[in-house]
Amino acid sequence: MFNKIKNFFYPIIIIISFFIILSALYIEHILSIPACRLCLYQRIPYLLSIIICFFGYFFPNYKIWLNLLIITFLCSVIISGYHLGIENNVFAEFSGCTSENLSIVDKKELLENLNNFLPNCKDVNFRIFGLSLATINFVFSIALTIITIRYHYYEKNR
Repeated sequence: MFNKIKNFFYPIIIIISFFIILSALYIEHILSIPACRLCLYQRIPYLLSIIICFFGYFFPNYKIWLNLLIITFLCSVIISGYHLGIENNVFAEFSGCTSENLSIVDKKELLENLNNFLPNCKDVNFRIFGLSLATINFVFSIALTIITIRYHYYEKNR
């Protein structure tokens, strides 16, 4: 059974990562719900996972791809966990998360900043089944980390 899984592990991770990125882009651009800075950062590990899985699929003899994939998903857990903590007032927002348009006096600079508006990371603008996107990403990141660690364990012990 494990040999069947081996041929599909990397393509499945690519499909999942691709679906997550497409969903985020759909929510942002089609549904017109702006993404905060941390929402944008949370997409980076999924882009990296697609690249890593591509190399892991075509160069399966090197175990470094699984290690890089585990690190990538752990980073995704940290970023989404931090975002979830900001949404639930566990952590304070970092300076890149807050909108400082109100302190601008110059009209031209204010208009430029309004065109580049990103919502605060604390604000939840979109929910699915009552869960924020940061919460859903946190759960997906943990699941993908566990799946990758488990796959790595089986690869190592075969």
